[in-house]
Amino acid sequence: MPKRDIVVIGGSAGSIGAIQKIVASFPANLPAAVFVIIHLAPSSRSYLSSILGRATPMIVNDAVSADRIEHGRVYVAQPDRHLLVANNHIHLTRGPKEGLHRPSINVTFRSAALTYGPRVIGIVLSGLLDDGAGGLWDIAHAGGATIVQDPDDALFPSMPLNAMEDDHVDFRLTAAEIGDKVIQLVNGTGEPQKSSGPRLHRSEQYMGFTCPECRGPLYTRHTGGPVEFACRVGHVLSLKTLLDEENSMQERKLYEAIVALEEGADLAEFASGSVSGPEAERLRKEAAQLRKHSAAVRQIVESRMSEALE
Repeated sequence: MPKRDIVVIGGSAGSIGAIQKIVASFPANLPAAVFVIIHLAPSSRSYLSSILGRATPMIVNDAVSADRIEHGRVYVAQPDRHLLVANNHIHLTRGPKEGLHRPSINVTFRSAALTYGPRVIGIVLSGLLDDGAGGLWDIAHAGGATIVQDPDDALFPSMPLNAMEDDHVDFRLTAAEIGDKVIQLVNGTGEPQKSSGPRLHRSEQYMGFTCPECRGPLYTRHTGGPVEFACRVGHVLSLKTLLDEENSMQERKLYEAIVALEEGADLAEFASGSVSGPEAERLRKEAAQLRKHSAAVRQIVESRMSEALE
C-alpha cells in the first residue's frame, strides 16, 4: 500500500469547528502535509490559519504559491485563490470559479488526485450544496482514501450527503473520529476494505445550456461520477449548483421585468400630463396595462416563493 501523506480537507458553512477537532488530533511530527480549503468571500481577510494554529501542534501557514510541500505542516487556502497541490510545491491561481467558488474544494482535490494518486486522503465536511463531491470521486478513483463527516454530526449536512451519493466513500465519521482515522491511514493502518475502481474516460456533450457566470455554452462532463457542466472559459458547476443558480437567475429576471413595467407605467402617466385629448387617454390606458402586467409578474414571483416554502 502506498504511503498516504497528502491530506486534503474541504468544508464550508459550519466546518471550522470540525476542522479544529481534526487537526487537534494530529501530532506535531505527522508524516503528512495537510491542506485546508474553506469557502471564503473574495474580499474577506482570512484568520483561519491563526484559529487552526491555536488548535494543533503542527505548523500552520497560509498557502503561498511556489512554497515547497513539507510534512508536519497545515496549508490554508486563501480568499479568491484556488489552491493546487502540485508536484512537491503549492500553486495558487485566480482561475475560473468552480461551483461558483474560488477557492474551490473540487479544484484542490482534483489536483491532489492527479499529482499524488493513492497517496491522498480526501475529507469532505459540513457545508451547503455539493462542492467537494466531484473531487472526492477523483481521489477515490485515483486510489486515494475518502472520508465524509457523518451528516448527523454536520451543522450543514448538504456537502457530506452529496459526497455520499456515489459509492466511493470509504469512511463516514464524526469530526471527533476523523483525526484518529487520518493518523491510522498515514501510518499504514485502518485501510478501507474496498478497492477503488479504474478512472473512467471523460467525455463532453453540448446540451444547449449557458454558463451563469459568463453566459457561454455549457458542456456536460461525463466521468462516471457526478454529472458536471463546464464552459470554454473554465467555469465548472455540478447539476445541483446549476439548478440553484438557474432558479436565482430566473427570479432576478422576473424582478427586473417588474421594475421595467412599473417604470414604463410611471413614464406613461407622467407623459399623459403633458398632452391632452386622445393622446393623453392612450397614455393612461398604456400605464394601466403596464401595471396589470407588472401585477401578473409579481404574482408569478410570489407563487414561486410559496412553492419553495412548501
